Amino acid sequence: MGRPFYEWLEGRCYACKMCHCNLAAASELVSRQFHSKHGRAYLFNTAVNLAAGPKEERMMTTGLHVVCDVYCSKCMWPVGWRYELAYEKSQKYKEGKVILERACVVDLNPSEDGEECCEGDGFETESDDY
Repeated sequence: MGRPFYEWLEGRCYACKMCHCNLAAASELVSRQFHSKHGRAYLFNTAVNLAAGPKEERMMTTGLHVVCDVYCSKCMWPVGWRYELAYEKSQKYKEGKVILERACVVDLNPSEDGEECCEGDGFETESDDY
């Protein structure tokens, strides 16, 4: 087996809480208005360095969806899920997008000297899913 490849994101990003592997660029953030079983969750257009579990139908507060849980590809920590299919017409915008649970990620913001620093975000959210 060769050396694993992890994509590195420039600028502010969200990373795995356990190993700090980059997961999603802040510029890909769509919404902070989601809830998960562990509290707040964020919806992203795209995410990187993720391994996906099997697809399954899951009933959420906004209806039935086909989703797969996603894990950090470096440490395999569960970090959220990806929407594969939405049955409700009003929920189709979620297809292909990724939810990262706030309890499972950290906000990395590179400082001027090139060092990464973790930040809290203090944003208020309202429930949407789970």
